[in-house]
Amino acid sequence: EIHIKEPIEKEVNPHLLPGELLLCEASTVYKYIQEDGSNRGTCGKLVCTNFKIAFLDDDSASDDNEPQFKNKIVGENDITLQCVDQIYGVYDEKKKLLTGQLRKYPEKLIIYCKDLRVFNFCLRYTKEEEVKRIVSGIVHHSQTPKLLKRLFLFSYASAAPNNTDGRNQTVMFDTLEDWRDELERTKGNVKYKAVTTNEGYRVSEKLPLYFVVPICVSEESILKYQGRGIPIWCWSCHNGAALLKMSAFPKEQDDSTSQTQKAFLDGIYKTISKPPYELLKMDDLSSSLPSLQDIQTAYTRFKQLFLIDNSTDFWATDVKWFSLLESTNWLEIIRRVLKKAIEVAECLERQHTNVLLIEESATDLCCVISSLVQVMMDSYSRTKSGFQSLIQKEWVIGGHGFLDRCNHLHRSDKEEAPVFLLLLNCVWQLVQQYPPAFEFTETYLTVLSDSLYVPIFSTFFFNSQHQKDTNTSGESLNTQSGPFRFLTVWDWSVQFDPKAQAFLNNPLYAEKPKPDKSQRKTARFKHQRQLSLPLTPTKSSTKRGFFREETDHLIKNLLGKRIGKFINSSDEPSNSFREFYDSWHSKPVDYHGLLLPRIDGPEIKVWAQRYLRWIPEAQLHGGGTIATAAKILDLMEEVQSLQVKMDEEHSQAISGDVHSAPLLRNSARLSSLFPFALLQRQSIKPALPTSTWKDLEDEDDLVKRDDEFVDLSGGMS
Repeated sequence: EIHIKEPIEKEVNPHLLPGELLLCEASTVYKYIQEDGSNRGTCGKLVCTNFKIAFLDDDSASDDNEPQFKNKIVGENDITLQCVDQIYGVYDEKKKLLTGQLRKYPEKLIIYCKDLRVFNFCLRYTKEEEVKRIVSGIVHHSQTPKLLKRLFLFSYASAAPNNTDGRNQTVMFDTLEDWRDELERTKGNVKYKAVTTNEGYRVSEKLPLYFVVPICVSEESILKYQGRGIPIWCWSCHNGAALLKMSAFPKEQDDSTSQTQKAFLDGIYKTISKPPYELLKMDDLSSSLPSLQDIQTAYTRFKQLFLIDNSTDFWATDVKWFSLLESTNWLEIIRRVLKKAIEVAECLERQHTNVLLIEESATDLCCVISSLVQVMMDSYSRTKSGFQSLIQKEWVIGGHGFLDRCNHLHRSDKEEAPVFLLLLNCVWQLVQQYPPAFEFTETYLTVLSDSLYVPIFSTFFFNSQHQKDTNTSGESLNTQSGPFRFLTVWDWSVQFDPKAQAFLNNPLYAEKPKPDKSQRKTARFKHQRQLSLPLTPTKSSTKRGFFREETDHLIKNLLGKRIGKFINSSDEPSNSFREFYDSWHSKPVDYHGLLLPRIDGPEIKVWAQRYLRWIPEAQLHGGGTIATAAKILDLMEEVQSLQVKMDEEHSQAISGDVHSAPLLRNSARLSSLFPFALLQRQSIKPALPTSTWKDLEDEDDLVKRDDEFVDLSGGMS
C-alpha cells in the first residue's frame, strides 16, 4: 500500500553547490514515512553527489511548504556523505550491513545518519541498472576510505566565488596578537607569555604556531622534547590561579631516558609551583576519567536507542527505557566529566591553586575539561562570540584531531571517539539548568553538533593547524589562483538566514549590566530575582522519578518522556568537594559569576532536542519550552516595534538594524522539538497492543482523547 501523489511529471533536479558534481541517480524510488508500520511514502528520485545523498520529490521543487528554520546548505532530505553512519540493505525482510563490494542488491535501503535521522528507501520499483548504480555509488562514496584532498571541502573552496572570511566577533587564535589580547583579558600576562618558538612548526607539527607558556620557561626547554612536558596555558582565573595543560611523556621508556625526563619535569614544575605563594595540582586525566574507547563504546550504545526505524520499535523499547539508558553508561560519563570540571574549578576558585591537566597528547579530554571550566567560571565564554572563541582556542587551534575523532575519511574506526559531542552534551546540561546565563540556546548547540558533518567549513575537518596550513597552500583544483580560502563554521549566515539565526540567540539572556559610574557605592551587582531559578535544596530529592507525582506514571508511560535518569554512583565526592558544591548551591545564582552544574541523580538529562527530534512519538504538540519561547519572541517583537514607533515620534531615527525575532503566532501548534520537527506530524498509537497499553486504557481515557488545543495566543497577563 503505497500512497503517492501523481507520478512526477516535471523533471526535478538537485540544487548543486559550487564544486558539487552529480555522480549517480535513480528514479521511481519510494521514501517511506517513518511513522507507523504501513508502507506509506512518497515517490521521487534518489541522487548521490560528491557532497551529499539527496531525495527529490515533487515537493522539492515548490517553496510552498518552506520550514521556518531552514538550512541553506543541507535540506530536509539531504544527507552529507560525512553524516552517513551506517547503511543497511533489506533482503527478504532481513537487514544486512552494506560495506564495500556488493554481490546482490537490496530491495530496500536504510540509511542511519550521525545526526540520528533514519531514511528508508524502497527500490522495488526502480530499474535494476539504476539500483546497482545508486546503491554501489552511495556505499562507495560514504563508507570507503578516502584521501583528505578528496573531501568536498577542497572542491567547494576552489569553486566557490569570493568566500567571505566571516570572522565576525570570533577570535580565531591564529595570530600572536589574539593570544596577547586573551592574556590581557584574563590578566594572565603577569606570569605567562605568548611565544613564537613554533613558527615554521620547528618544535612540533602537533602544536599551534603560537601558544602561551609560563614566563620562566625557556625556548630551549620547549624545543628539547618537541613541546612534551611543557605546561601550556589555557586560562587565568580572576585571583591569578591558572589552568594549564601538558602532553605527557610516553609511559614505556628505558630507565635512563625516564630519569632524564623526570629531572626535566621537576625543573619545569618549579616554574609554576612556588609554595606557599603559588601551589600546583596535577591531574592525569587518562587515569581519572574514562578512556576514549569507553566513551566511544558508551555513545555507540546510547545512539542506538534513538536510531529507530518505526513506531513499533519505539514502543517496544519504551517499556525498558530506563534500564536501556542506564546500561549505555553515557549519562554517567557526562556526570563524571562535569564532576571533574567542578573539582578543577574548586582548586582555582577556592584554593587559589594552579591546575595542570595531563594527557598523552593533551588534545582530547584536556580540551573537554579546560573548555568546561572556562564556561563555568568565565561569563564571557557563555556569550556566543566568547563560546566560539573558546572552541577555536582549545579545540581548533589547540589541535583536537577532528578528522580522526569524527572518522571523516573512514580510515580507522580505532581512532573514532565523540569527544567534541561529549563537550556539547556537558554544556547543554548547564544551558538547560541555567538558561539566563547563556547568550545562545540549545538550538545553537544542536546546530553546532550538526555542523561537524558539513564539509564546506574547515573548522571541524583537520587534525591540527599544521595540517590545515599545509593543505591550504596547495593550488586550487581548477585554477592557478593560489591558496584555498576555506569558510569557518562561525559565519552562520552561510547556513541560515537572519530569521532562522534568531533561534540561535537566547531572548532571556541576562546581559551583564554596565557599571554606572554615578553610583559607585552600589556597584556590586545583584541579579534581579525574577530571572533566577528556584533555589536547589541541598539534600537530594525524595521523589522516585522526574514526574511530579507518583500518579503521573500514566503520562510517563503514555508520552515516554525520556528525559533523565537516576544515576547513583559509588564514588562519593570527597568532603572538601561536597562542601564547595553544597555551599555554592545553597546561595542565589549569579548568572555572571561561577556556575556549577547540578550533578546528583536525575539532574543529568538526555539532550532531548538533539536525540529525539526525529521521533514523532516523543514530541509534545503545542508543548515544551518552545511554546513559551515563541510567546516571548512575539512579545519582544511587539516591544521592539513599539520602541521604533516611539523613536520615530521623537524624530530620532534608530541606528543599526532592529534585531527582529521570527513570528511564531501558532505557538500552540508547534511541537516541543521545534524547530527541527515537522509541524503537522501527529504521533500515533503503537501497532503492538501491549499489556501496558491495556492497563493504561483501563486506568484512564486519556489515551483516547486528542491533544487539547491550548490557545497560547490569548495573551499572558
